Formats: sequence, structure tokens, C-alpha cells
Amino acid sequence: MANWYIQTGKNSDVVVSSRVRLVRNIKNIPFLTKCSDDEKKAIIEKLENIIPSIGYGLKLFRMDKIDDITRLSLVEKHLISPEFASKNDNLKLKAILINDDENICIMINEEEHLKLQVFTAGLDLENIKNLIVELDDKLDELLKFSCNKQYGYLTSCPTDLGTGMKASVMVHLPALEITGNLNKVLHIVNSFGMNIKGIYGNGSQSVGNIYQISNNQTLGLTEEEIIKNLNIITLKIIEQERLARKNLTKEAIELEDKVYRSYGILTNARKISAQECLKLLSDIKLGMDMGIIEELTDLKVNKLKIYLQTGNLQKYIGKQLNAYERDIERTKIIKKIIKEK
Repeated sequence: MANWYIQTGKNSDVVVSSRVRLVRNIKNIPFLTKCSDDEKKAIIEKLENIIPSIGYGLKLFRMDKIDDITRLSLVEKHLISPEFASKNDNLKLKAILINDDENICIMINEEEHLKLQVFTAGLDLENIKNLIVELDDKLDELLKFSCNKQYGYLTSCPTDLGTGMKASVMVHLPALEITGNLNKVLHIVNSFGMNIKGIYGNGSQSVGNIYQISNNQTLGLTEEEIIKNLNIITLKIIEQERLARKNLTKEAIELEDKVYRSYGILTNARKISAQECLKLLSDIKLGMDMGIIEELTDLKVNKLKIYLQTGNLQKYIGKQLNAYERDIERTKIIKKIIKEK
């Protein structure tokens, strides 16, 4: 089976992916802000020792043993944060637990002792919530997490108190951008207590009209309420984006011209950057979803979005390249993926 970030799911015309994460700290070990290096190493060893009992096909990888390109590729797949992958921090004190399908990834010693994450393509928050709760229960049984009857799970960051759950969706909103309604919709989303971020989380920019929307409250809400609220907001966003796309059909020639210009540049360029690729793919995906362009499939577009980024391109090629070389090789990969049967 293809990895989740290559697949399509429910409402994939608007929702790229769903993620649910839980942050947890192990009982009787200080928060990371007060943890010694030896205690951080002990956390990693605890996880390493219980791997056979966890299941799910999880394997442990120490961050200092992962090469630079692979770390970058994990960031580009949204499996780990850019900060967690940074060489400026002590990578010897960090690790990840991940399975072969890469739909489960646990960061060890990021902001808290553990950050559990489960991913899927499209909008499917309920099912991945059930999976992560099952995983959390198993880990709690094996490790014993810090918890308080009044405040719930204890964390160093006050915004994560309570359930410690953050649910998020990546949404593709090109029509709202084109019609000039994007800021209005995002403002309404924000007023309902949701965070709106770029594709790599806090402080990052939107690329290719993709935005990450997540809950900003974990205390005083149950896991079910968090998922329900985000589902309601996401369905409203889907409705507004589809309405904007319907309005675009009133100027069909202009839209077709925009889509095919982007397709022409993507398929005929001899040198192209990752940023430009993502912008062009945004137009092309919109054209596909609206039945304008039939030259590509969702599978091929999803592959292009992953393998044209800096780290994954070099993983695909199998060697390290400088920026100029990457821009040239990128055009070759585009042609190769498009020709796939």
C-alpha cells in the first residue's frame, strides 16, 4: 500500500490530510525544560525497551543517526517539525518511533517527553482519533503518564493541558484565494477558536494555497468535542471552497488559461524551484478537481508534491545535490512521474 501522503481520501478535493497528535510526559521525570541530559537519554531508552510491547510496526531511530537529507525529507512529509530536525539542538537527545507506512510517528524529547501523531489522507479525523487513543492507552499502561484529576495530562506548555490533543487538517483553498474571499473565511475560522498556520506550523507561510487549521484549546474539552468542532469547521470550509470554485466557472476561459499555463510551465521547464512547483501544482490540482485537465491523476500530483521538494528529491535521486542541480533534476522527475502508468 502507498504511504498516506501519496493517497487520496474523503473530501480530498479540498482536504489534503488530517492529523491528530497527543503530547505526554512520563510520571516522575521532570519536564524537558528541567530535564538533565541523562534523563533525556533515559526517556529514549525507556521507549526502546518497550517497542516489542507497543506493536503497530514501530521502530526507533535516534536523530543523530539520521542523515541531513532524510531528516529534511521527514519534515517535508510533515512527520516531524523543522525545529525537531534542527542541527542547532542536541540531536543525540532526540529520537522518533515510526512505522513503515509512516502514518504513525512519535517524536521523543521535542517540547514534551512524547508527541504522538497519527496521519491520514483526506478528512478522517474520527478514525485517526480512535487509533491514537488506542496507542495512547497502550503507552500509558507501559510508561505511566503524568496526569492530574483537575487539569488532565500535565505539560510544560499551559495551552496543552487537559487532553493534550491537537487535531489539524491541511486544506487546499485556491478558489477562495482567486475570488478574493480567503481572508474573510479564515477570519471567521479564527473567530471560532481555531488556529490557522502555514504548511509547517507556527510562523510558516502558506505555499500553494495550503493552510493548516487546528484547535487551540485542549483544557475543558473532551477528545470527542475537539474532533467534532474541527469537523464542523472543516466541512464549512469545504462548502465555501466548492462554492468559490462554482463561481469560477462563470469565467471558464480565464480559469482554463490559468490552469493550462501552469501545466505548460511545469511540464516544459528545463529548470524549476520547489516553491514554483508547489504554486503551479496548486493551479493544476484545482483544474483536475474541476474537470478541466485530465492529463494527470491525483496519485501523480501527490507524488510530485512530495518528490519535488528539496529533501525528498535528493532521496529520490539517491545523492546530494546543490540548489542549481536540484532545479534541473526536478524537471526530469516531473517528466518521469507524468509518464508513469
